[in-house]
Amino acid sequence: MINNRSLLIVGGLAAAAWLASSSLYVVDETERAVKLRFGEIVEENIQPGLHFKVPITQTIRKFDTRVLTLDTDASRYLTLEQKAVIVDSYVKWQVVDPTRYYEATAGDEMQAVRLIHPRVDESLRNEFGRLNLQQIISEQRDELMTGPTQNLDELMRDELGVAILDIRVKRIDLPEDVSSAVYDRMRSEREREAREWRAQGQEEAERIRANADRRRQVLLAQAQERSETLRGEGDAEAAAIFSQAYGKDEEFFSFWRSLEAYRDSFQGDGDMLVLDPSSDFFQYLKTPTPTDE
Repeated sequence: MINNRSLLIVGGLAAAAWLASSSLYVVDETERAVKLRFGEIVEENIQPGLHFKVPITQTIRKFDTRVLTLDTDASRYLTLEQKAVIVDSYVKWQVVDPTRYYEATAGDEMQAVRLIHPRVDESLRNEFGRLNLQQIISEQRDELMTGPTQNLDELMRDELGVAILDIRVKRIDLPEDVSSAVYDRMRSEREREAREWRAQGQEEAERIRANADRRRQVLLAQAQERSETLRGEGDAEAAAIFSQAYGKDEEFFSFWRSLEAYRDSFQGDGDMLVLDPSSDFFQYLKTPTPTDE
């Protein structure tokens, strides 16, 4: 009797444990889940926490909602001018709609990758096909991928229930037959820009030089005008002083001017003057004080 009761207790506990383990389940913080009944979804987007389900008839499918990376192989794309570029890229994606994700992929991550990859390839092919090679080389890679990321995100949310968070280009290479032509074009472009800068610099130098020369001429003219004005004022003042002094003692200034004339006339060697000794030029050589007639 006691053994039967013990067996019943143990069996009851085992059944309770099985029922609890089959009825309760936990959704982790990094997961979302859907509840199925005989394969049909009866509860969508189950949030993290402890939840209840009916054993046997209901099953739970959990999906990782962390950001995942799809690292694609390097692919060859044609530009607008039909030149080839080799692009190595990767995609950041995340499950945002568990129900649609389950319906599209049956919850298989590899199946999701197989569906996302050709869409990414098509989006990149279209993006590079609308740009020429110069634009691809010169534009920022982040800006280059903005349009494809947004367009593909809208499409994948609707088709697969996943968000395309980012498409990043790791490297853009050129085939060997294209590289030399691109480098030559880049070199020519840089040389053209250098010539333009030199021409602009030469033009600016000529303008500065012309302005400096014009300013120099103006300053010289102003200085010349000022010097002539000062010289004229000085000559006028000297003449006035001389006239005033001459008026005070005419005889002295007559004598002084005669001495200057003698000095100027006899200062060189071999000078010869033919003059009348009785002329007024020699009056101060004859007598210090001339006699008035």
